[in-house]
Amino acid sequence: MVKEFKNNWAVILGGSSGLGLATAKKLSSHGMNICIVHRNLKSELREIENHFNEIRANEVSLIHVNKDLLKSENRKEILKILLDKLGKDGSIKCLIHSVAKGNLKPMLAEGNAELSMLDLEITVNAMALSLYDWFKAVYSTDKIAGDFRLISFTSEGGRKPLKNYAAVSAAKASLEAITRNIALEFATKGVRANCIQAGVTNTKSLRRIPGSEKIMKHAVNRNPFGRLTLEKDVANAVYLLCKDEAAWINGCIIPVDGGEHLS
Repeated sequence: MVKEFKNNWAVILGGSSGLGLATAKKLSSHGMNICIVHRNLKSELREIENHFNEIRANEVSLIHVNKDLLKSENRKEILKILLDKLGKDGSIKCLIHSVAKGNLKPMLAEGNAELSMLDLEITVNAMALSLYDWFKAVYSTDKIAGDFRLISFTSEGGRKPLKNYAAVSAAKASLEAITRNIALEFATKGVRANCIQAGVTNTKSLRRIPGSEKIMKHAVNRNPFGRLTLEKDVANAVYLLCKDEAAWINGCIIPVDGGEHLS
């Protein structure tokens, strides 16, 4: 294995499943050391550990912390662990934001099922504002690579309405806006910031959306390749954005969907 990213680290927020985990596996296969922050139940940890062993098999260092990434005290603790591991020669190459903590209540419903302001606030904080919190914290360590990459995952739902998706849609729109402004204001500091707009992917997060089976069927019908986006498709795009050759890509919302967005 050629260690393309020797002494580089990826910090992946939400890396125990879905797009985040696929990204961790892909980057580690090219020599990137991995720090995963996740939040899972004890009953889920055995299966997750099997995935983490796949990452270790790539002969890279792995830090994984099962804590609430939205708490500032946890963020400080995690970054201290990472900085101790980095040593003199290590650097943080990228921060990958793959947080899926969104509320899927409808705006108009009976009883407690209706989307509240608190639901909106929790969702936008978790899925958008945390990007800025974590980016500023990582940036302030002075251990970021000279060509640091900030990558987050958005969806078509950030610009198109979908029933029960209002809170997540607002979060995705905010995520994109924050990313564009980071791309503009931190470019002179060597930061490249982009969002990947993944096509419909059969992840745990998608399956939580009411009517997800219909969404997947519709996505297959409209996709030029006649299939859903795979987790590895998105992970491959993250890898490409981390390469030296992608240094001139900045402030973009990049569809990784096989052309699903065309129709």
